[in-house]
Amino acid sequence: MRKPLLVTDFLDRARRHYADEEAVLATDGTRYTYGELGERADRFSAALQARGVEKGDRVAVLDPNTHYHLEAAYGTMGIGAIHTPLNYRLTPDDFSYMLSDAGVDAIYADAEYAGKVQAVREDVPTTTFLTDDPSAVDGDWESIEDALADADPNGVERPEMEEDDVITINYTSGTTGDPKGVCRTHRAETLHAYLITIHQEITDDDVYLWTLPMFHVNGWGHIYAITGMGARHVCTRGVDVDEVFERIRGEDVSYFCAAPTVLNMLGDHYDEHGGATAGDNDVRVATAGAAPPEATIRTVEETFGWDLKHVYGATETGPLVTTSDAKRHFDADADGRFAVKKTQGIGYLGTDVRVVDEDGADVPADGETIGEIVVRGNQVMDRYWNKPDATEEAFSERLDGYYHMGDLAVVDGNGFVSIQDRKKDIIISGGENISSIELEDTLFEHDVVSDVAVIPVPDDQWGETPKAFVVPESGDPNDAGATEEELREFVRERVATYKTPGEVEFVSALPTTATGKIQKYELREREWDEEDRMVGEG
Repeated sequence: MRKPLLVTDFLDRARRHYADEEAVLATDGTRYTYGELGERADRFSAALQARGVEKGDRVAVLDPNTHYHLEAAYGTMGIGAIHTPLNYRLTPDDFSYMLSDAGVDAIYADAEYAGKVQAVREDVPTTTFLTDDPSAVDGDWESIEDALADADPNGVERPEMEEDDVITINYTSGTTGDPKGVCRTHRAETLHAYLITIHQEITDDDVYLWTLPMFHVNGWGHIYAITGMGARHVCTRGVDVDEVFERIRGEDVSYFCAAPTVLNMLGDHYDEHGGATAGDNDVRVATAGAAPPEATIRTVEETFGWDLKHVYGATETGPLVTTSDAKRHFDADADGRFAVKKTQGIGYLGTDVRVVDEDGADVPADGETIGEIVVRGNQVMDRYWNKPDATEEAFSERLDGYYHMGDLAVVDGNGFVSIQDRKKDIIISGGENISSIELEDTLFEHDVVSDVAVIPVPDDQWGETPKAFVVPESGDPNDAGATEEELREFVRERVATYKTPGEVEFVSALPTTATGKIQKYELREREWDEEDRMVGEG
């Protein structure tokens, strides 16, 4: 028997079985049941249809992690329109490009960020502008609450939908060139949600804290999985470490997601303020974006008492395709688990993850030979929106039919993948390959280092050499607690001499994406500004 896989099934199931149970704690303290969330989503659907939005039309959502985002997502998808979430940290020019590229027909924007859309309003095709507080936004914006109140939740006409219909477009972070719209189908979103439900061990009594942006690949699929399982959503407007600990304790949070940078922020806050790190529930936390240093894992598991799950993926892959949470491969109480947990790990169920050389052949499983990670799975994107050439390249550069992750890695005898670098970030100095991750992990071991990024910089002798940008624990680049030479000597004593950074620069902060991923390209652009190209003759 074949039943179409549709994302509308997730909220439908929650309404059917958990209608009277709490679904959402909103940022203003309002609590909604699944019955109430479902009705508000229906009203959003009806409001869109009243404004001419039809199946296949794109509806943008510019919103932090509020209940409005959940309602807009399900309200959009409930009529077969395409949910198009946007990164609220971007600029008006970014929004002009994305809204025009997607041909968006309507937008809901949180009042705090709606001004960025208003600034380019005349340049975009959007005709319907909705916000939570029109009085706080210049221009003609409709009140979403008024629109919901006027809508008939029983008048929604749900069209016929197929599992291969595109239902979301998620824009990449745009670290190189214009952002690309990643097209994902009902089938891809559904199967990815099933996978994270299994691998992240999501159940109906979970309490999920929204620290990960909902716009980021639909919150890594958690807008579906948490909803479909009938678990609780605890909303936030961003990462505030005081609020994170307060919500974990006060709402008995059992699960959330955080980049290593956020975990380090939580560790710093705990060192300064202490306090309980859990409520009545045990806590597990998923991290991705970069391999967490061993010191970070130790803090999370030994100091906080949480279970850390290191996962890996990309916007184009759902995002999640691997996990290092493979308990039969490590002793839960032994230090040896850290070496396993900091790897990207093994493929999710039904996911084919390989590391291949330039000819598309699998590299030896020796933990040493570097190749590129390629992935094939049901959670991988359908295509890039209006970019057939980029789509073709992404699926065929080394190995046809696999999405090419752009990450260079090794694989060991058990199939565990460990990223060594991004292709564009590999440092080739005097003909020798240097892993920036190895240098970052080494520097993280020094007591004065709070955060660090290592990139290649031009060098007359070696073509390029490593440079480290270090955020000191003090937060003050002028009072770092150590000198540049002391850190270079610290590294020199722990790695091959040729890998030692030629320069260390203390900074107050590193450029990051909304999910905490360090934007190395911004650092590279600064360092290579006077060069013809951003690669050395190593």
